[in-house]
Amino acid sequence: MYQRKELQARVVAKASESADFRARLRNDPKAAIEQDLGVALPASLTVEVHEDTATTAHLILPPAAELSESELQAVAAGSDFARIDTWPPPAPAPAPDSWIDGIATPG
Repeated sequence: MYQRKELQARVVAKASESADFRARLRNDPKAAIEQDLGVALPASLTVEVHEDTATTAHLILPPAAELSESELQAVAAGSDFARIDTWPPPAPAPAPDSWIDGIATPG
């Protein structure tokens, strides 16, 4: 079983190598991935393909973190509940010299 990032990396690499796969990926992404990479994707999963161009860049955000039912109850009750798995908070990433391969430079 592949992790999402590993599968995405394999799809991008194959699309870079094969114009045929890239075209089929744009037309029917799930079928192309399942057929060419030999994986079964969940029926509930929707796959969308967005291709960057010279004038358009796509930024993909990870899913928003959601609280479990017990975390919601603790917050609603005014508890001193703290998530141990997120402490200490991660250090911020250093500011890049450029963003999206030189398309925009922080000002």
